[in-house]
Amino acid sequence: MALRDRLIAQIQAGGPISVAQYMTACLHDPRDGYYATRPALGEAGDFITAPQVSQMFGELVGLWMVEAWMAMGRPTPVRLVEIGPGDGTLMADMRRAQRVAPDFLAASEVWLVEVSPPLRVLQAQALDEPATWVGSLTEVPEGAPILLVANELLDCLPGRQFVRGEDGWAERMVGIDEAGRLVFGLSRAPVDQALPAAPAGSVLELAPAQAALGSELGARLVADGGAALLIDYGRAEPGFGDTLQALRRHRKEGPLDSPGEADLTLHADFPAVLAAARAEGANAPPLLTQGEFLVALGIGQRAEVLTAARPDRSERIERQLERLVSPDQMGELFKVACLCQPGFHAPGFEAPEFEAPGFEAPGFEAKS
Repeated sequence: MALRDRLIAQIQAGGPISVAQYMTACLHDPRDGYYATRPALGEAGDFITAPQVSQMFGELVGLWMVEAWMAMGRPTPVRLVEIGPGDGTLMADMRRAQRVAPDFLAASEVWLVEVSPPLRVLQAQALDEPATWVGSLTEVPEGAPILLVANELLDCLPGRQFVRGEDGWAERMVGIDEAGRLVFGLSRAPVDQALPAAPAGSVLELAPAQAALGSELGARLVADGGAALLIDYGRAEPGFGDTLQALRRHRKEGPLDSPGEADLTLHADFPAVLAAARAEGANAPPLLTQGEFLVALGIGQRAEVLTAARPDRSERIERQLERLVSPDQMGELFKVACLCQPGFHAPGFEAPEFEAPGFEAPGFEAKS
């Protein structure tokens, strides 16, 4: 039975389900969930992420990790963790760039937090060194600092939606209409928490799973030390709006159109994530936009070096640069949050003396 049919049967038997429950089923159902069975990343898939836009993204994130490790006092060992590693491109580009720091390579252990079997296969193919796969951050051993990255992870964590009516807030649910089709509706049950005042028609999204990750990371960083980068599209300030979307073959479609066959996302709630990490005692400096972060790390200089090495690709490299940093593309909508151990001044966030790495160092080559 297809996922759509199973969801309809579930709703017929037990009543409407929340948006969070619907997202979880569509993305992670073991038989038909998008990430469990058919994730399609890249130009030929359903969506493209920054690491797939250009090698420059992963290289700069990798070198940021080296800089952070040096600022931490070069601890050994250090666990290099990626949550939701996609097709492995980001980690592969990070590790290639980190060859300029042999001491870091020797000190770091690669841990990949991934629940999707098909994506684990792609990640193993992308990497040319040993790595350890686990299903959750709790499985990464404690007792050593972590340097962690999660790119476009927050947006696919399930969230709830609430709609403000004339008489108050009501939770948006997924039900079925008289024709047996999946439809959105509003719950008649009282809302189980206090929500802010807002005009009628406003939509409020709450993503407890995002805040829970912020708490988990904050506690881990306080206990073991280290730093984490969370990179995603989302809000820098609390606000209202319906951001639930489905992407299939690089086009938006209705979130209820193809359960399990499209990627479902909600905008990252960065204020909630930062607040949760701070509540655990972690340091969480103000957000940067992706454009600000990459420019501070020297993406312009890296683009110049790549262009000099491959003049035949100059126009392509320029387009990649624009896509990553331009305010009207990924540069402003995407944000970079840094969570770190108490008292740590993260490179590029609270340390204005941060210098771009040397892009002409041996081993820091252009990808073929």
